[in-house]
Amino acid sequence: MASSSRTITAGAIVALAMLCAPPGDGALTSPAQAQQADALAAYNNALNQFKAVLAERRRQIDSRQPLPDRPGQALYLARNSMMSTYKDLTDAQPSRVGRPNKLGIPPNYFDADNEPLIDEYKKLFDVMQAAPADAQNSATPFKDVVDLGRAIARAKGLDAGNAETAGRISLALFFAETNGNQNIGNARSNTYKGSFQTGPSEDASGRRKWAAIKPQIAAFDPELIARDAKEEARLGNLDPRYNHWLNVRNGLMNAHAELFAQIPAIARTLPNPIDQMKFFELIQIVPSPTRSALASGNLLGYRVSDPTIMGYLRNNSMFAYGRTDRAKTSANYREIMDAMWLFNEKFERALAEYDKVRARR
Repeated sequence: MASSSRTITAGAIVALAMLCAPPGDGALTSPAQAQQADALAAYNNALNQFKAVLAERRRQIDSRQPLPDRPGQALYLARNSMMSTYKDLTDAQPSRVGRPNKLGIPPNYFDADNEPLIDEYKKLFDVMQAAPADAQNSATPFKDVVDLGRAIARAKGLDAGNAETAGRISLALFFAETNGNQNIGNARSNTYKGSFQTGPSEDASGRRKWAAIKPQIAAFDPELIARDAKEEARLGNLDPRYNHWLNVRNGLMNAHAELFAQIPAIARTLPNPIDQMKFFELIQIVPSPTRSALASGNLLGYRVSDPTIMGYLRNNSMFAYGRTDRAKTSANYREIMDAMWLFNEKFERALAEYDKVRARR
């Protein structure tokens, strides 16, 4: 056994080195360097975990193995962890912020070298959320959304110009909910399905509200009502959420139609079309505080501080990444909409598709 005079602990070695190091020597670990090292280790671990979950799902799908319940949830959480730890890393070491990425994610939240991982992530979700074989697709899914949004807005008393805004916003909601894919399932939930990702009660509520407004629409757009009747007859015993037309119709009526009448006032406060889209998506995510913000007379300055609402925002990718963002206990609506950067790319594609739909009319 070594004598006590020759036994030197690791702590003693570090202490001795600190005593011997010249003042200002950067060779030893400072608190900042230790923080950077911890952040790097956490990021590398999260990155490897994301890669492992991606590989596991790919193996299961390719070998036709049974998937776990809500198979996208683990993927989603692993992606969030990768982005969250990367934000912590760039906060600790700003020089790690890299080049812009094709996803439009702020570079301090995402390393562009990981773009292929997100490509694979999207491909896996495409498989896991694929529409069922008996889903009733539309040959004109984007036009359907615009037509329904515009007709509902006209029935709510809007003029032609503001009704067009409603159609554009409706298409943005379709992209926000399903990335522009019709009749999909949901790999993270057993409740929400279809082109507008509604639950059964939301779909039923929208159906009742549509029945009430239908005669008004018939008076100025009988062609649209004829299309509606055809889709109802086509449905049979299928879950109506898997008929694109009907789920869009019911989803719009359930959550958004009541606010269409206020589009002129909303557009004055939010002249940017992307901001308008974000506002209506927040009606989908946190309806009560969003309506309160609009009614307050100071929409952008209206502050949310309820922990439950902040949790809903984080679950939809706002203030969700990194310790600094997650530590926020409140935010006003300008800050909330600025934090919706993951929606920007979807809304920009919705704008482009809306322009195509309008050009064909």
